[in-house]
Amino acid sequence: MEQEIENTPNKIVNQDEILQAALKLFAEKGYFNTSLADIKEAAGLKSISVIYQFFKTKQAIAIALRENILDSFSISIDDIRRRNRKAADQLREIVDLLFRLTDEAPEIIQFMLFIKTSDFLPEQTALFETAAFNKIRKILQAGIKDGEIRALEPALAYSYFFGIVLQVLAMVLNKDLPKTADSYQTQVWMAAWGSIVKK
Repeated sequence: MEQEIENTPNKIVNQDEILQAALKLFAEKGYFNTSLADIKEAAGLKSISVIYQFFKTKQAIAIALRENILDSFSISIDDIRRRNRKAADQLREIVDLLFRLTDEAPEIIQFMLFIKTSDFLPEQTALFETAAFNKIRKILQAGIKDGEIRALEPALAYSYFFGIVLQVLAMVLNKDLPKTADSYQTQVWMAAWGSIVKK
């Protein structure tokens, strides 16, 4: 039996599998409670040395994860802005995306929005200063300029709108609400948009 295990070739692994395993663990256990040994186990690797082929440290894994997630989110926002002219339609699609991800890939939303990455990635740009969130602020600014959104400070409009959205997503992830995110999406959209729309 031991001979068979010893002779089993190392699983061929790629960088994405390591990132996926780490993401799940960071979302479930937290960054500080996750070790490279945990990531090795979750990715089905025989040795931590396989991880070192791709990443020098656990922090390097977290940086790569954050960059990948925020880049994907930023690209999605670009697509949404290309498809829609009005701020309302753009914001509606962003909310749709966040709610869909909460149901289909909760670890992504947990890591991107709710884990305090500044505790372990202090050199990284603050979340709300990243390209994706700057684009959201520009949508709000355009909506204010075009008269769709009340004449608020853009930061305040952001706070009103996304405060409602993010609070509900956090409650879904924490199981404080009994249903899937999708069940609350229409109500949340109406409340969030109602908080900033020019009446």
